Amino acid sequence: MKNSPLTLDQAAFEGKRVFVRVDFNVPLDKGNIADDSRIRAALPTIKTLLAGGASPIIASHLGRPRGRIKDELSMIPVAKRLQLILGSQYDVILAKDVGGPDSQEKASRLKAGSLLLLENLRFEKEETENGRDFAKGLAELADMFVQDAFGACHRTHASVSRLPRLLKPALAGRLIEKEIAAFEQAFNSPSPPVAAIVGGAKVSDKIQVLEALLDKVDYLLIGGGMAYTFLLSQGKSVGDSLIEEGHIDTARMVIEKAKKANVELLLPCDHVAADRFAADAATHTVEAIPNGWMGLDIGPATQAAFTETLSNAATVIWNGPMGVFEMAPFRTGTAAIARALAQSKATSIVGGGDSVAAVKGENLEHAIHHLSTGGGAFLAMLEGKELPGLAALDTNS
Repeated sequence: MKNSPLTLDQAAFEGKRVFVRVDFNVPLDKGNIADDSRIRAALPTIKTLLAGGASPIIASHLGRPRGRIKDELSMIPVAKRLQLILGSQYDVILAKDVGGPDSQEKASRLKAGSLLLLENLRFEKEETENGRDFAKGLAELADMFVQDAFGACHRTHASVSRLPRLLKPALAGRLIEKEIAAFEQAFNSPSPPVAAIVGGAKVSDKIQVLEALLDKVDYLLIGGGMAYTFLLSQGKSVGDSLIEEGHIDTARMVIEKAKKANVELLLPCDHVAADRFAADAATHTVEAIPNGWMGLDIGPATQAAFTETLSNAATVIWNGPMGVFEMAPFRTGTAAIARALAQSKATSIVGGGDSVAAVKGENLEHAIHHLSTGGGAFLAMLEGKELPGLAALDTNS
């Protein structure tokens, strides 16, 4: 980033009430937290504040209640899990509202060594509407602001982008520091050669990313549903695979730009084809997909070619699955990429829900340099966009 945000190391917060925007949008299974990784990702910031004598006021969204109170999306299980993780040394207090009377009363009595967790931010419609009055109410709860919700930083929501402009100083938390540092290392000052793996369903979703990467990488590997539009643009047989008719010329343009930029662009050379879009479909591995069949994953020859290319890279950026990752029979290609990165000596940066899930599914977290906590935010940074949640923070300039 041109102007890096101020951090916790550059401010005094002893005796202060610190509003901390976190991303505790955890997956729930019948009211139970299925994965608490997002809670644990915020612990370095929370513990720094608590150890420094601050009184953190923690806020997050959970699910999509769309401005209505939904008991199944209450922060109650999050408060219980956070208390369990922190232990008896600190008290976790849950507010019954978001900036309302209960929040105000509990925030006013909050002492050092305790933290207040607000109810689900999205119980209030003004959150997603970026309401000024709602943000002003939140600002009255605290003395300063810390942004640690990287996964929400691409949103223009009240607690993400408006609140830090009202509540000063506005600082970056430890997780934000880590995300920025990883991105800078992989995208702005990488060790060459650099490889990028881009997957997902549609070219239209990734065109800005692809164009931004062409100026940065030596190898560009394309998989997932979007690969079939590229293959069709080259006259390849793709059967009934997902294609975007309106973006065939776009795909052709990306290929031509890659040639001019001396970027080696790799497309799948074989596929796991299915007779229908279903987990129990009939499948076979083919180089050319016949009519009536659709490609739902990269094949073994493509996996081998991609793995060999990645073994030559010193820096790798990965966003997007190689196949229909949500169906077990078509998860193999994405898992192969995860293993290839783990076996590589390259600095590896992985972002996007399915890509991160593949790494975790193979128990390879320890072998990846950085797993981003933001899907949309990671993608926006790859596109070169300014994130509203970061732009609102105080900087070192």
